[in-house]
Amino acid sequence: MVAGPSLSTRTRRSWSRGVSLAVTAAFTLVALSGCSFSDVFAFGWPEGITPQAERMYDMWVGSVIAALVVGVFVWGLIFWCVVRYRKRGSELPPQTRYNLPLEILYTVAPFLVIAVLFYYTAIIQSYVDETSEDPDVTVEVVGFQWNWEFIYTGTEGPDGEPISTLGTDDYIPVLVLPANRTVQFIETSPDVIHSFWVPELLFKRDVIPGYENRFEVTLQEEGAYVGRCAELCGTYHAQMNFELRVVSWEEYQQFLELRAEGASTPEALEAIGEEPYAVTTRPFDTERDSREAS
Repeated sequence: MVAGPSLSTRTRRSWSRGVSLAVTAAFTLVALSGCSFSDVFAFGWPEGITPQAERMYDMWVGSVIAALVVGVFVWGLIFWCVVRYRKRGSELPPQTRYNLPLEILYTVAPFLVIAVLFYYTAIIQSYVDETSEDPDVTVEVVGFQWNWEFIYTGTEGPDGEPISTLGTDDYIPVLVLPANRTVQFIETSPDVIHSFWVPELLFKRDVIPGYENRFEVTLQEEGAYVGRCAELCGTYHAQMNFELRVVSWEEYQQFLELRAEGASTPEALEAIGEEPYAVTTRPFDTERDSREAS
C-alpha cells in the first residue's frame, strides 16, 4: 500500500495554488480595467506636467512602498504569532513581563521612519516653494467672487495698462502660458479666500485677501487644462472655473503681440491656431439666470 502525500505536503500545495490564483486574479483585474502597469504602481497618484509634480510623485510612490514594506512586516509578525503561539492545551504559556530589546525596537523604528519621511518632505516642500528673482513669465492671479482675472506682468495693452484676461458671467477666462519656461504666479484677492488649482499641476495655493502668495512652475506639456477654485468662497463657488492653455514660446509671444494690438483673448487664441474659448462649461444655474433677467 502506497502512502498518500502528508498533511504538510497537501497544505503547501494548497498554499501554492492559492497564491497562483491570487496573482492571476490581480493581473486579470488590471488587464480588464484598462489600467497600465505604470498607473498601478503610481498607487493612485496622477501624472503631472511640471518638475515639481514629478518630485511629489516620486515621494508619493516611495512613501507608499515604504508603508507596504512596514505593513507586510507587521502582518508577517502577526500571522507568525498566531501560528507559533496558538493554543496547544490547557496549560498557561510562559508570561513575559518585559522585553527591553523589543521595547527599544518599538521605540526606535517608528522614530526612524518618521525622521526619514520628514527629511524628504522638507526637501521636496522647499523645492516646490522655491521661486526665482527673474522668471521668464510673471502672471498676477486675482480671485474674486466669483471669477478670475489674469494680468500679464511686464506687458502693455492699447490702453497703456498691462494685458489682462477677465472672466465674466458668460465667459470662462483662459490663461495662456508658454511651455518649458519658468512661470511665477502672484496671487491676490479683494474679498474672501479663494484657491488657484489646476489638477495637472498636482498643486494648489490659496488666494488670500491682504496677502500676496507666490509659487513658480515650469509647464512641460502643451495642451488645455481645467482650472478651478478649490476653496469654498460663497454661493457660486462651483462656477469659478478657468482654463490653462499651454502653448509654445513662439505662440505665446504672438498671442501677447495680438493682445497688445487690441485683439481680445478669444481672437488672439484663434489667430495662433487655438480654440478661442475654454473647453470647460460653466454649470447652468436657472435660479440665478432668472434673477439676473428680472
